Amino acid sequence: MVGITQSSEYTKMNSSNATKAKSAVIVICGPTGIGKTSAAIAIATRYNGEIIGADSMQIYRQLDIGTAKPTRAEQSRIPHHMVNIAEPDESFDASRYLHLAREIVSSLHDRGVVPLVVGGTGLYIKALLYGLFEAEKPDERIRQRLKAEAESVGGEEMHRRLGRIDPEAAGRIHLHDTVRIIRALETYEQTGQTLTAYHRRHGFPDSPYRVLKIGLNMEREMLYERINQRVNLMVAENLVEEVKTLMNMGYSENLKSMQSLGYRHMVDYLQGRLDWQEAVRTMKRDTRRYAKRQLTWLRADPQIVWTTPERIDELYPKIDSFLADTSSATKTLRQ
Repeated sequence: MVGITQSSEYTKMNSSNATKAKSAVIVICGPTGIGKTSAAIAIATRYNGEIIGADSMQIYRQLDIGTAKPTRAEQSRIPHHMVNIAEPDESFDASRYLHLAREIVSSLHDRGVVPLVVGGTGLYIKALLYGLFEAEKPDERIRQRLKAEAESVGGEEMHRRLGRIDPEAAGRIHLHDTVRIIRALETYEQTGQTLTAYHRRHGFPDSPYRVLKIGLNMEREMLYERINQRVNLMVAENLVEEVKTLMNMGYSENLKSMQSLGYRHMVDYLQGRLDWQEAVRTMKRDTRRYAKRQLTWLRADPQIVWTTPERIDELYPKIDSFLADTSSATKTLRQ
């Protein structure tokens, strides 16, 4: 069983930050299908909080079933932000997320509401908390050439090329995420440094917030079974019809949103590239693999306090202390 753990580095960081009177932010993260929304609603209800989504697909309108968005009932119980804010063909990246989410954190803080950042997109969470590194201005000639090559040889071949140059980045980026693959390749061509090297050089400075990070996990077999059941539920809720509707509305299968988990599998079925059983099987497989990548990303963060969904209430004393320290530091600064 996965228990509650906390590193000494995390304790030291929060102890030193307690006097800085920064805004308090609680992060609830974990792999897909783990139960982050339910845990967040429980915490938000207890601590007068509102939820800021950190999911790179839930931002898109009309992508509902396949992204497992919070239901209307859940959103009516606790206000949710950063959900349904972009069209399926709209450009959206971590930089835009950073600016919008920070405005929301500031607004919630002014109203005395606890911001709960909830999701499994590690890059969005990191961007909100620490900002983004400054990369070189893209060279459009390199970008356009790489795009043409991707159209010619396919995304999987471009992913293999990235794997030879920057194995760490290739491990983080899905082989169907052509946009991020091209970005990593163009960074290398333009600067001679890998995207991973850029990230390490940035170093990510101290957060402008006091942060308590809660990670949810469970035994792998249990998690994988939850994922399989979630896919079954999406299928039962007629995910294929949702995808068909999006395609009929003119949204291309090559869009970032339509290449996400579940959507690309249903597109492949509708286009005759996969039969039904294979589409569902590979959707389950790829979702499990995505959960594994999420956990790899999150486990690299020593600040995360890990627990299981059913034991979330055991963290209430820690949350009480965290919020009390923030309130005390704010009062000290004002005196």
